[in-house]
Amino acid sequence: MSAILFYIAYGFIWLLTLLPMPVLHIISNFLYFIIFHIIGYRKKVVYRNLQNAFPDKDKDEIDKIAHKFYKHFCDIIFETLKELHMSEAEMMKRVRYNNSELINKYFSQRRNIIAVVGHYCNWEWLTGFSLETPYHGASLYKPLNNKQFGKVFRNMRNKFGTEMIAMKQALRFIIKNKRENRLTITCYISDQSPVREELDYFTRFLNQDTAVFMGIEKIAVKFNLPVVYFKMKKIKRGYYEVEIKNITEKPKETAPNEITEKHVRLLEETILEEPAFWLWSHRRWKFKPSDKLS
Repeated sequence: MSAILFYIAYGFIWLLTLLPMPVLHIISNFLYFIIFHIIGYRKKVVYRNLQNAFPDKDKDEIDKIAHKFYKHFCDIIFETLKELHMSEAEMMKRVRYNNSELINKYFSQRRNIIAVVGHYCNWEWLTGFSLETPYHGASLYKPLNNKQFGKVFRNMRNKFGTEMIAMKQALRFIIKNKRENRLTITCYISDQSPVREELDYFTRFLNQDTAVFMGIEKIAVKFNLPVVYFKMKKIKRGYYEVEIKNITEKPKETAPNEITEKHVRLLEETILEEPAFWLWSHRRWKFKPSDKLS
């Protein structure tokens, strides 16, 4: 994208998101009509994922979930862009956290923490968690191919005090925090598909053999970091609640794959409670067990 096109697009988005959230949600309704009924954005992927995940559901049930997913997906787009103008007070009003005492307990023990999240509800707003604690917050991310918009999104995510760390820098970041004795809670998105070279482990997830990212467990065990799960729930349009659930406080005492299985099952339970709020347009099942490198 040329610099001129970038600044035109960014200027339009900046002005558009000055509108209050209820108005943006109305615009989201129009976007839903366009991407579902006219463009058909990734409809084949979404329907295939839903049919494979819920083989017992009939066409009407699948259609209902799909329509609700696309409406929610459009809401996420505008809610995320709204961060350009969102205040700390508004973020704290729109995302409430329960059981923050668990985080404070680990910090009082001078321990860094891994928080596991999924592409569920509005995961982008979880960067506001740093407002809930006086300690450092960080989140891993995959850099965008477009460097200009990548910088914009990185600044949006940094806005509420959460440091954005490229996934390839995760280990270095953990080591640095340990060396500097800096208390940090770091969010890992657990449901991203690993690259072919990292196909270490498959498990059943939503009725399918699924390759799982093992970095969470490996880092937790190596550095003895307690692991928690952020269970996000949509209360109403533009409002969410997060329940912080414990996965393990003694990772070195867990069996192989135990931490991984626990966070996979927790995410699966969350999705099954309200399927429409997961990112069904994601090509999650790119690999099969036979793709593992020998």
